[in-house]
Amino acid sequence: MVATVVQLTESKKQIQHTHRVFDDQKKAFRNNPMPSLTERKENLKRLKRVLMTNQDKLLDAIDRDFSCRSKDESLIAEVMPSIQGINYALKNLEGWMKPSKRHVSVLFQPASNRVHYQPKGVVGVIVPWNYPLYLAVGPLVASLAAGNRTMIKMSEYTPHTSALFREIIESAFPEDLVSVINGEADVAADFSSRPFDHLLFTGSTSVGKLVMRAAAENLTPVTLELGGKSPAIVSPDVPMEDAAQRIAFGKALNAGQTCVAPDYVLCPADRVQAFVDEYRNQFAKMYPSLRDNDDYTAIINERQYARLQGYLDDAREKGAELVEINPASENMKDGTRKMPITLALNTTPDMKIMQDEIFGPILPVVSYGKLDEAIHYINDRPRPLALYFFGYDKSMQEHVVDNTHSGGMCINDALMHVAQDDLPFGGVGDSGMGHYHGKEGFLTFSHHRAIFSKQKFNSGKFVYAPHGTAAHKMVYKLFIR
Repeated sequence: MVATVVQLTESKKQIQHTHRVFDDQKKAFRNNPMPSLTERKENLKRLKRVLMTNQDKLLDAIDRDFSCRSKDESLIAEVMPSIQGINYALKNLEGWMKPSKRHVSVLFQPASNRVHYQPKGVVGVIVPWNYPLYLAVGPLVASLAAGNRTMIKMSEYTPHTSALFREIIESAFPEDLVSVINGEADVAADFSSRPFDHLLFTGSTSVGKLVMRAAAENLTPVTLELGGKSPAIVSPDVPMEDAAQRIAFGKALNAGQTCVAPDYVLCPADRVQAFVDEYRNQFAKMYPSLRDNDDYTAIINERQYARLQGYLDDAREKGAELVEINPASENMKDGTRKMPITLALNTTPDMKIMQDEIFGPILPVVSYGKLDEAIHYINDRPRPLALYFFGYDKSMQEHVVDNTHSGGMCINDALMHVAQDDLPFGGVGDSGMGHYHGKEGFLTFSHHRAIFSKQKFNSGKFVYAPHGTAAHKMVYKLFIR
């Protein structure tokens, strides 16, 4: 699409605005480089108040951006974890801020060691479109708790939410403390090139590489929350009703537009038909109809809808068996961007759904013989953001834990590890680097400053030159052995 003169002018204004706010936040941080516990708590409370006050407006804005976003899904996956994250930080912040005492070797006594958790400065946060509220607020909570200034670039694909969030933040915070930047992709590219003291990006692996490249020019540390193909393993003996119900929930939430949604299922070959039947049954209980059902979310825009339809066409042409789960047999082709869940059987590696992260309501089911075949299948591919195992045998659970890698994991559930206050969230390998949420968020946005301290007596002088003295020989005898 060719940018218009109006768009270019608006982008130029946004970029100029970004530069000015960045400079203002830098200056403000220099004037207050170590906000007190009271200041940080007040900032978190202020954030909580404006979110609570404006939650209905936010739900409506997200609904408009998606053309239909279940309000309950927005409450469960956007508002509730945002508020819970603030409450958890308020409860634990004092303990997180305390310097950490560390061991001092006899060689350096008398002295003390401590790690001082210092705010980094100005933090940049780049927010994706799929959870525009939670993925803005979650990093903001961690950044404010750590005492930083924060700039947030919202997605251009959620214009209503982005505009409202900017308005809400402006009503609660001075611009040199928290600021929201809106604009198109060129604004985002410029944003990622600012010399932030830390940059957190949530989005695709391909864009994550561009962000990391831009950040490298400034030696800006990055936290990258990327995607990947998150597998769900159905064990040989788990009750199928339990596994299918929880996988259906994880895949249907936000119509599969979730970075940790199950991307494909690994199922024992002799249980595939049972999985299909039970998945259909469980999904129909949750969503008896789809087209006019406000509980079922639509695809965010035409571009993503076309991408997903293209995946189905590609899989069909290459021989996949596609099982559409459309409980009321509704016409989903015209006048809606809603898509039924489609299970894909008999897939092959050359299909796009087996190569790309799907990020939508399509779920390939891959059969396996023995459990180790499923583990090898996962380990032969890039490390995923999440991994789900369904089975009640404890030894089997530990075997999967010990022999796979993923950013996070649920045993007998899907998605819920993300909602845990006291668990770090992040990827590994192709699915990202770094962590946040809870204490790990505070630590990510803090500089761990090592401080070695001593007073008048200086034991170090015993190793000063000239060398070869009796003191040197004694030190070597005691400490090199």
